[in-house]
Amino acid sequence: MTPALPLIPEYLLRMPSPIGRIELGSDGTSVTSLTIERDGSLPFDSQPERSTDVLERASAQLAEYFSGARRSFDVPIVLRGTPFQLAVWEHLKAIPWSGYTTYGSLGAEIGRPGSGRAIGGAVGANPVPILVPCHRVLASDRRITGYSGGNGIPTKVWLLSHEGIGFAA
Repeated sequence: MTPALPLIPEYLLRMPSPIGRIELGSDGTSVTSLTIERDGSLPFDSQPERSTDVLERASAQLAEYFSGARRSFDVPIVLRGTPFQLAVWEHLKAIPWSGYTTYGSLGAEIGRPGSGRAIGGAVGANPVPILVPCHRVLASDRRITGYSGGNGIPTKVWLLSHEGIGFAA
């Protein structure tokens, strides 16, 4: 069985950023996806942009974030996933600017201690990185163990450094 292709968002907007182009998707009232360019491409590069107010607001807030003028986001987001993923993502949303948590702490917070691998999978499946700050999750020794957005670990290093979050090399 081949994996299902992602559905093309009803609304789509691309923007430049210091970590590569960003593609935002929306259902018209909420942000539903955020993808960071990988190897020069985005999932829906072949689709025309069709913006909406919420994408314009998200783009403006992301530009402020990248310039250092914004530390939190207030655009509506819709997260779709399993109950386990949703629990993880809700906890990610509570991690403040320049703060971090660990995979183990996240597991304990949602009542699933010892489930670091599953936590890592849920963190990596976050459909709206940056807005839901999955980059703020580190290993217990503060190492970066991976990142699924953009160009992987270099993208996470940039985001952590931008927020002044220390990590082990």
